[in-house]
Amino acid sequence: MPSKIEGELSGGDTHTDPDPGTTINTVDEQATKRVASLFAAGVTVVTTHHAEGLHGLTLNAFMIVSFDPPLVLISIDALTRSAEYIGKCGCFAVNLLSDRQEFLSERFAGRAPLVNRRFDGVPHHFEVSGAPILNDALGWFDCYVEQTIHAGDHTLFLARVVALGEGPPENALVYFNRRYRSLEP
Repeated sequence: MPSKIEGELSGGDTHTDPDPGTTINTVDEQATKRVASLFAAGVTVVTTHHAEGLHGLTLNAFMIVSFDPPLVLISIDALTRSAEYIGKCGCFAVNLLSDRQEFLSERFAGRAPLVNRRFDGVPHHFEVSGAPILNDALGWFDCYVEQTIHAGDHTLFLARVVALGEGPPENALVYFNRRYRSLEP
């Protein structure tokens, strides 16, 4: 029997290591993160620009909302500089990473040693919005924000795709159960 999550959105007891097939009676931040880690997601670097320069962050909270018109959605922690920068400039690019770009994911997540989050040494170019496009990305979407939605501790940016492209054919970089994975053909 699959695990079942139920309960109120706050309060109650916390169960940190449920056995498979058990019910968690409390929906809290840690339980939500644990179960969310079981959803395989592609890895992206979302880029934008601001008064001080270029900015990027690693993100897997990305989805296609509509093909006609072309709309995408990203979800970012509301208290980050990334959310502030995207909110101010009104644009971003979503760069889909290949399994050979794990180092870029780590770099823009702030976990790579001795490198900064800026674009020093990262080959990139610009399209319509002015947000940086990573040259070797598996694919990319260049976007203008159409709607900003405040949802709990995150900000959702619904955006219209104004340009897009494909990079070299590679396998996608995937994040599952707190580890990088590769999709084999």
